[in-house]
Amino acid sequence: MNLIFLDTETTGNEPATDRLCQVCYRVGKETHTEYFKPSLPMSVKAMSITHITNAMLEDKPSFADSQMKRDLQMLLANGVMIAHNALFDKAILEAEGMSIPKFICTLRVARALDTKDAIAEYNLQFLRYYLDLKVEGNPHDAEGDVNVLEALFQRLFAKVREGVETDEEAIEKMIQISNTPVLFRKFNFGKYKDQPIEDVVKIDKRYLEWLLSEKEKSSEAEEDWIYTLKKYLGK
Repeated sequence: MNLIFLDTETTGNEPATDRLCQVCYRVGKETHTEYFKPSLPMSVKAMSITHITNAMLEDKPSFADSQMKRDLQMLLANGVMIAHNALFDKAILEAEGMSIPKFICTLRVARALDTKDAIAEYNLQFLRYYLDLKVEGNPHDAEGDVNVLEALFQRLFAKVREGVETDEEAIEKMIQISNTPVLFRKFNFGKYKDQPIEDVVKIDKRYLEWLLSEKEKSSEAEEDWIYTLKKYLGK
């Protein structure tokens, strides 16, 4: 089964309306990177993060008619997409008419394996330095992020592999984790930072209700926090 390490750069962070402008994927030792002209312009915020401008994309092909899309869809049909915050990349690709049958989210796996809540943040670059991953690559560049992604996956895979008998079982366990919301145990932000959520709900239930409403309105992938807050609020 092919493992497809993948990262996208996009016009913004709302999968329902934004579109991809760069895709990088790696299978084995082969890396494929390409820029595409999206159907809407890059937002200023996206440009400030990725340093990809509308002028850079003006003469690029559309992803919809690209050979990369066809090649990638063939790989994904019988492989496993590996991405950090994979629900976002999955949604972006699905908005482009693609299908992703199986995926591993290194963000969700990292959260699930951190049973002692030792890690303050789970974004890709924080984990890169927290885990001292020896890789090269500029952040917010699809190819650079794939380098970090693959190194992070190998570290997480080794941890999961300790508890199962075969590599195949480890991959299946990572797929299962990736499809299951993670239950947070304590806050890693805000006025109750580092406090157990089960304690906070007893003293300030309204805060959890407010936070849930904010997470539900957020354009970012907040499924884990929404699941957690509903669980503690008994919803």
